[in-house]
Amino acid sequence: MRDLKHLIYFENLLQEANNDLVKQAKDEGKLALGYTCYFMPEVLLDLPGCFSVRLRAPRCTSPDMATYYMSSRTCHYGRSLLERALEGGFNFLDAQLATETCTVTCRFQEHLQRMQDVIQNERFQCSFMDVPFKKTQNAIDHYEEQLRAHVLDFLRDNYGVDTSDEALLATIESHNEVCRLVQEIGGYRKLDNPTITGYEFAVITLATMTCPKDLIIDKLRETAEEMRTRQPDARKEFRCKVVLAGSENDDPDFIKLIESCGARVVADRYCYGAAEARQPIEIKEGETPLRAIARHYLLTSQCTRFMEQNEMRRRKQVIADMAKEYKADGIIIASNKFCEYWSYERVIDTVVLQRDFGYPVCSIEKEYINSASGQLRTRFQAFIESVEIKKIQGGNN
Repeated sequence: MRDLKHLIYFENLLQEANNDLVKQAKDEGKLALGYTCYFMPEVLLDLPGCFSVRLRAPRCTSPDMATYYMSSRTCHYGRSLLERALEGGFNFLDAQLATETCTVTCRFQEHLQRMQDVIQNERFQCSFMDVPFKKTQNAIDHYEEQLRAHVLDFLRDNYGVDTSDEALLATIESHNEVCRLVQEIGGYRKLDNPTITGYEFAVITLATMTCPKDLIIDKLRETAEEMRTRQPDARKEFRCKVVLAGSENDDPDFIKLIESCGARVVADRYCYGAAEARQPIEIKEGETPLRAIARHYLLTSQCTRFMEQNEMRRRKQVIADMAKEYKADGIIIASNKFCEYWSYERVIDTVVLQRDFGYPVCSIEKEYINSASGQLRTRFQAFIESVEIKKIQGGNN
């Protein structure tokens, strides 16, 4: 396929958290607001005069300093974020908006708050909020109040941010345009011969999470326009299609590794993916903007922290439905080593998705940054070969 016009541009933006667009927005006087979790609605961090940055630590392979503070038995992702902060990589942040969800990322953010000299920015502050473990109406009420007290009121009182309903409505409209464009681009993965690779889509999606949206929207529009006329390769360059699900993954090279083994990643259901984060927010009749945001983010989440049996079963159904919609031949479940939630979920998914839905499953545990690519390559190649054999034998879904 012809190279996407702006792919290299998007790739360059992912090399550092403090990328060129972040620097430009900071020069314009905007507040850089960091977050790590889906339950911290990025739409609230993109209010007038602000922009959201979902934190990453690209190329961090040895978080030695962070391990001293957090131990070697914690998720590599949380330790890598603290390592990057200790190195000065997050000094551009004006605030970190934290959620009590993943324990390790909470510990990372607590270190930012307690070790006051980590972030070299006099304006820097942290705000923590609670997230319910259920999806009831009472839970939505609680979540809404947490968002009001620990995000909106925090930004208004400490930074003078306009948090009115009018400002929220305008931000939701801008957010929804980004979502619709990403969904349109990702929709081409449903074709029999997709006109976009999983790697390309991951790069584009990540760029929208880590850059000021008003500065990247033009490139996103142009990419969507380009995709409408992009032609696939005459000969399919893949042997099977897979869904990638699992825990935190902000490394497009991991998807490139899968695709270099002969698969095409046609759908995703992992943290930092597009399945949840790029769904437009709908405001129902009679709802305030904040209520709509609270309902949307709590009810659309497929996070494994929801442990009720019906929620666990629904997550399996969502992945299976996604595989069917995108015509996938198999599913890869990947969790980061020491991930509390996904280490348990991965084992269950491996059994249920094969037994109840008939999909071949490749289950792996990996580091945050792939240092064992040779071992992973062997696993993926063997899995892809087994999927091919199943297709030949007529056993695919």
